[in-house]
Amino acid sequence: MYATRTLAVVVLCASLGACAPAPVALPYTLKDYQQGVARRIVQTSAQTYIAPLPDVMKSIVVLEITVDAAGQATAVSVLRSNGYAHLEQRALASVAKAAPFTPPAPALLRGAQSVSFLETFLFRDDDFFQVRSLVPNEKLF
Repeated sequence: MYATRTLAVVVLCASLGACAPAPVALPYTLKDYQQGVARRIVQTSAQTYIAPLPDVMKSIVVLEITVDAAGQATAVSVLRSNGYAHLEQRALASVAKAAPFTPPAPALLRGAQSVSFLETFLFRDDDFFQVRSLVPNEKLF
């Protein structure tokens, strides 16, 4: 009887050990990382606001930001703007001033040398801005 139980336990342990482990969630998502970058931009810029968004924005500037494994912003470019060059420059300068960022986790990089994402700068009439990643969705719709 003892040998049968021992054999059953060994077989059970072996079969459980052969099972593939459940997928492990990444320590954070690209959205989480993007929000961390956005918080850093806001912390290092004096030209941000936290008041409710106005009904009409003066300008919306969308940047593509690429951050390497060391946290350096290796590329930042304007993908969308409505013609206010000084606000484009303010958004670009805000990213440059905030860098370097926390390095992305290896799991987020997934073997790549960098990670890229879009960030939107929402400018009101006085040229102060909010960073879209930090604005709750319900405020935009």
